[in-house]
Amino acid sequence: MNEELAISNQDPSLYNSDLAPIPVSKRTWGWFEIFNVWANDVQSLFGYTLAASLFLSYGLNGWTVFAAIMLAGLFVMWLVNLMGKPSVQYGIPFPVMARSSMGVRGANFPAIIRAIVAIFWYGAQTYFASTAVALLIGSLMGGNGDPVLLGMSGIDWVSFLIVWSFQIWLFWNGIDWITRFLNFAGPFVYIVMIILAIVIWTKAGSGLTSEMGTIFKGTGSYEGGSLAAFLAIVGTMIAYFAAVVINYGDFSRFVKSQSEMKKGNFVGLPLNIAFFSLIALIVTAGTVAVWGEALTNPTDIVERVDSLPLTFVAALLFFSATVGINLVANFIPPAYDLANLMPSRINFRIGGLITSGFALVIGGLWVSTISQIGIFNFVNTLGAILAPVYGIMIVDFYMVKNQKLDIQALFSASPDGEYFYDNGWNKRAMIAFVLPALFSIATVWVPELAFLSGFSWVIGAALGGAVYYLMTKK
Repeated sequence: MNEELAISNQDPSLYNSDLAPIPVSKRTWGWFEIFNVWANDVQSLFGYTLAASLFLSYGLNGWTVFAAIMLAGLFVMWLVNLMGKPSVQYGIPFPVMARSSMGVRGANFPAIIRAIVAIFWYGAQTYFASTAVALLIGSLMGGNGDPVLLGMSGIDWVSFLIVWSFQIWLFWNGIDWITRFLNFAGPFVYIVMIILAIVIWTKAGSGLTSEMGTIFKGTGSYEGGSLAAFLAIVGTMIAYFAAVVINYGDFSRFVKSQSEMKKGNFVGLPLNIAFFSLIALIVTAGTVAVWGEALTNPTDIVERVDSLPLTFVAALLFFSATVGINLVANFIPPAYDLANLMPSRINFRIGGLITSGFALVIGGLWVSTISQIGIFNFVNTLGAILAPVYGIMIVDFYMVKNQKLDIQALFSASPDGEYFYDNGWNKRAMIAFVLPALFSIATVWVPELAFLSGFSWVIGAALGGAVYYLMTKK
């Protein structure tokens, strides 16, 4: 791997300093930073609810649930190791890597789709993070107050603007500050979650082990039997991480070596997911023992405890966890993707400002409008059609290009450039994308295909890669 990867003859329509390869000498991430990428991705309110529900909704014993979680973690680890390697090798982000297979202009197609999905969820998660701040302020002021604008109270709006402004401040200070926040949030959330588990355990006493035993034995039934339930858990967990898998190069480009990346992925995925799920299991079993019902939403647990110190710590916990996943899954991707669209005018910071501008609108309208109009299928459709792009990129790098890229050509708009293809677009890649993308869209909209669950992404990626390989070799 070259120590310096300087780009000569930089084309302003394809190059800026944020998209340029990061020299090995300037990479500072090790396994701990990669671990915290995944820790922050898992430690959201939704992630906790998902982990807890896996033990309650599928009728399987606890060991089988843990086996499914570990299998999903190992599989996702394999996916991101494949996607992360070229970015570690060449120091480039996802949209630049996509130029190799999609064309130097065609790469804008998957990049802008990924950006749209991320921007939508960035706005939504900004609102969700603000509810943690509102919880704290409301506790201090004795109530949240009545809605004053677009279904939100004055405290809700103040909280939302605080979170929105904090995220702008964070990214404006650059990737180093984002890294510091992620490195703080990952361990901090775990410390608080462990304390919460101990508090619940203390309150529940011997009743906790009894309830854990009941949950561990399997508390329900799942249509289709045990194998279908096992596969459903695996598919659900894969689908949870799918959004980050495709643009994982945005993070791995900062890592010092392949071995550090793989070590971080191993600790951050199968081991991290299993440990987080164990904490969720303990706390959920404790809520049954203490209050007589399984509470899978952390905010409900805090409200039941009714303690101001706990509310303060919980608010900081929910805020850190939600901002963490927002940065990992929904901010860094569109910042690079938008920069790839117009490098001469949009850099990482400008891309972040554009993302934040849309987040202000989406988050501000979340309660009154967006959450009510069934837009989720539209956003999920855009996310699903990215699956074939993953397959195409992986097959192109490993089986067509034999893990060798011309780094200069990735930033060249010359018609003679290796990745210029047909006016900047690789028509074979686009054709290989269409049919698998139609399948991915169908899994979102056709009820008869709903049984595929999270495996629709995997199938779409496999189909995209297979079709591209056959077309390219032919």
